[in-house]
Amino acid sequence: MASGSGKLTAVITYLEMTERPAHRPHLPVGPAVALFRARSMMPAFYRFLYREVGREHHWMLRRHMDDAALDAIINAETTRIDVLYVDGCPAGFFELESSRLPRDVEIAYFGLIGKYTGMGLGKWLLGAAIDAAWDRQPQKVTVHTNSLDHPRALPLYQKMGFVPVGRSEEEVDAWED
Repeated sequence: MASGSGKLTAVITYLEMTERPAHRPHLPVGPAVALFRARSMMPAFYRFLYREVGREHHWMLRRHMDDAALDAIINAETTRIDVLYVDGCPAGFFELESSRLPRDVEIAYFGLIGKYTGMGLGKWLLGAAIDAAWDRQPQKVTVHTNSLDHPRALPLYQKMGFVPVGRSEEEVDAWED
């Protein structure tokens, strides 16, 4: 929703899950898929993933961070980033933030690069993120989405067991490059 001068209004939905799901989605049949935990990630590679997944949805928090600040976040002990590859190419990622343990682990970022949507990979990748979050043994797993994200994001989170617990609005800068 546009609000003028390169600004967009996002309605944010906060969700949480208080029990590990009984089942994890199966990997769809098709291309060769691999999921790797990234360690000592270079800010340039993170920026590539962040841009390719988040540009269409106007992700903003890390868009203009300098390398030192970004490096401190993405390579912190409390951060876990897993990168999805399809046929050898980066296709998406998830990022967990666990500084509030034992209270919660947040799925801070999750998404696919556009050309990989619609293949059933999102549900499988989200299942992997949820499992990785629960492996940290929190009391709950949290995530938030907003009205600028993929239209299937909120229904997918709910289908996977997340329950909405709050809403807010925020003005964001449109991603114009």
